[in-house]
Amino acid sequence: MKLVRAAAFLVCCFLLLGATLPTIAQGTKNSASGTASTPATKTRLLFLLDASGSMFAKWENSDRWTIAKYMLSRMADSLEAYPNLEVALRVYGHQSMANERNCKDTKLEVPFGKKNALAIRRKLQQIVPKGNTPITYSLEQSGNDFPQEPNVRNVIIIITDGLESCGGDPCATSLALQKKNVFLKPFIIGLGEDPGYQQQFGCMGTYYNASDVKTFYNIMDNVINLALKKTTVSVVLTDDAGRAVESNVNMTFVNSLSQLPEYNLIHYMDEKGKPDVLEIDALRTYDLVVNTVPAVTMRQLHIEPGKHNVIKVKSPQGYIYLKQDAPTYYGKLQALVRQRGQKEILNVQTFTSQRKYLTGQYEIELLTMPRITRYVTIQQGLASTVTFDPPGLLNITQDFKGYGSIYEIGDDGVQNWIYNIPEGSSKISLPLQPGHYRVVYRMRSALSSKFTYVKTFKISSNQTTTVKLFD
Repeated sequence: MKLVRAAAFLVCCFLLLGATLPTIAQGTKNSASGTASTPATKTRLLFLLDASGSMFAKWENSDRWTIAKYMLSRMADSLEAYPNLEVALRVYGHQSMANERNCKDTKLEVPFGKKNALAIRRKLQQIVPKGNTPITYSLEQSGNDFPQEPNVRNVIIIITDGLESCGGDPCATSLALQKKNVFLKPFIIGLGEDPGYQQQFGCMGTYYNASDVKTFYNIMDNVINLALKKTTVSVVLTDDAGRAVESNVNMTFVNSLSQLPEYNLIHYMDEKGKPDVLEIDALRTYDLVVNTVPAVTMRQLHIEPGKHNVIKVKSPQGYIYLKQDAPTYYGKLQALVRQRGQKEILNVQTFTSQRKYLTGQYEIELLTMPRITRYVTIQQGLASTVTFDPPGLLNITQDFKGYGSIYEIGDDGVQNWIYNIPEGSSKISLPLQPGHYRVVYRMRSALSSKFTYVKTFKISSNQTTTVKLFD
């Protein structure tokens, strides 16, 4: 009577939930209300059931097989109330006796289909547990059970009372199939108490310990809810003080296993500072990449299935404003932007422009001649301005063939190389920053170093300086 009452209660719960649970889907789109919604898609739910000989072990007032069979039969009936849901049944350990050690004893007994509860109930009545526990091989074969079809969620619920008995590695197999997006992270329900369950099954997916019959019922109820219930997320982009001030940034939910993007979205926040609501598939594990410059990454997001989750990402931003008051001899001047002390180039920014960056300290290398380095500190919502003195123009009018260089002369008299004169022609027109310079040149026809020409000159902003070699 205890078993019947519990089962009846569970069926009632499923029927009630069936009227309220929405359909889950992959991908997102923007609705007119500003909420990210998902198109209706199909979910395929595969039960992978242990029918090894140990399933006849006594369990409270019955045995494990009778309880599991009864539970699955009733659940199959309940699931027919869900739209866009197909269910299938694969069983292992039921075709050969244990002493035969058949490590390929697994079969898809009921293929995927709509409203196939009757077929599942009939098949369960025919099966007699008898063999081994080839979990790894069964998991491999289950990857072929799901028809190849886009925009479908593939979910596996494994019910077992024993550990892998054929020497396979179920964790590696599960992870490999998840990385290929064959199915989502499996649910594994271990019947009875065994200290090895957590170690072997915990790495395969989401593991539940059904130590007694009542817990088994509750777990099955919970797993179905997690597999089918809607999960939503709001991403809050904050400043250092935790205020929701940032938006309009691309953010990517990346599959933590495959490292492939699952959702690419441009963050939206309404005029009241409230971010929109995104519906995502909670049976995947995600890294969230907020594509500021530089990007902010949150690894292994904790998303609670069936609920609304708020994820806060600290991403304060300010601006770098490259200011140029008038055209110069450089034409379109660019600058390399790095975080201070780092070698990686974050951006190549053009004068005149203003671009957003995370707050912090930056090194700006202007591609002038010679190059100029500026250091700026970016603050939330503020612009740090970078400018430079207008260049002058160096003209060398003679057309010689030879070898030479231009050097900058510092205030301390030290010279630094900045430019090699083309060997084919010494005639150049070169924009240079204001300052003192030196030209060193030898014609190709001069057959000794002593014929090297050296001359020092000055460059002023917006002025042309003509240098005649060998004058």
